[in-house]
Amino acid sequence: LLTSCKSKTTQSATSQSQMSQSQILEVDDILARADSLTGKTFTTEALCTHICAHGGGKIFLMGSDDTKTIRVEAGTKIGSFKPETVNNLVRITGKLVEQRIDEAYLTEWEAQTAEKHGTTEQGCASEQKARGEAPANSIEERITNFRQRIADRQAKEGKNYLSFYYIEGDTYEIVE
Repeated sequence: LLTSCKSKTTQSATSQSQMSQSQILEVDDILARADSLTGKTFTTEALCTHICAHGGGKIFLMGSDDTKTIRVEAGTKIGSFKPETVNNLVRITGKLVEQRIDEAYLTEWEAQTAEKHGTTEQGCASEQKARGEAPANSIEERITNFRQRIADRQAKEGKNYLSFYYIEGDTYEIVE
């Protein structure tokens, strides 16, 4: 039994050394450097705070606090995340993808909403939080809020779109 404990300690020290060599990025760093990391593959390790109930295709990882959150899409290699992923430390390797929200995107979203006869679906609260959205009671309110944020960004930075980033996962494991 004592030998087993020493073995685990050695394995843990080895794992720590391997992790520092492979440069596991923190969620805060990913969000801060998103422009330069877009399209690149890397590994991150963070607490999974939410899994989407519709098939487990998305999880959300939290950074230093709950205002720093990033979505992870399961991708074709993962398929779906296991329910026990929630509230556990997760190591993900994947590629950072930028999603742009612009007027064309919002117009298409409005058309889809109209086809559904004005659904009041609010969307996933974790998704809204990851995008820094103000709480909204309807899709229409979310679209209006996006338009205001785009106008603000246009005035400040000259960019007529919002950028949201997510990780397209290749592999993941629950860290014990």
